[in-house]
Amino acid sequence: MPQEPKSFFQRLTGARLVPSGDTEESYSPDDLSGESVPIENDSFTHESLEEQEPETEQVYSDEATVSDSEEQEGQLTVDVFQDDQNIVIQSTVAGVSPDDLDVSITNDMVTVRGERRRMYDIDPQDYFYQECYWGTFSRSIILPVEIDADRAEAKIKNGILTIRIPKANAAMTRKLKVKAV
Repeated sequence: MPQEPKSFFQRLTGARLVPSGDTEESYSPDDLSGESVPIENDSFTHESLEEQEPETEQVYSDEATVSDSEEQEGQLTVDVFQDDQNIVIQSTVAGVSPDDLDVSITNDMVTVRGERRRMYDIDPQDYFYQECYWGTFSRSIILPVEIDADRAEAKIKNGILTIRIPKANAAMTRKLKVKAV
């Protein structure tokens, strides 16, 4: 009989479900009296852990599989906030040269692209830990208010990129004089 794939719960707990029509008796796990009480009208039950077949270990990874020819781009982490006059975007870009950063601003979006380059060529088997991200990264942020892109400025200090973008003065009302023709 073909075996159905195990559910997440079964893989997590090691439990196996057995149809109630099999020769093994079914007992309620809710019975705390210490006596075994058969379950009626229940189609599945758990076998004891001692009777379980050993399960082969599967390796799961959070990393996406990427071929050697294409490199996955990292996503830059950002803080975005406002004061009375500006929208401010801050991000940690330690180890990135200002020449390796590109900041593009449109009317409603800011895009930061860059590359963090390795200083050493290291054989992967020589690593004890490899947690830093190296390579290209980007982040696009949709702006919540209208801005004046022409007066925006970007600075790096102590590995922190700060982009300051003045808000557009949308509250200013312009009155037009109506001319008779």
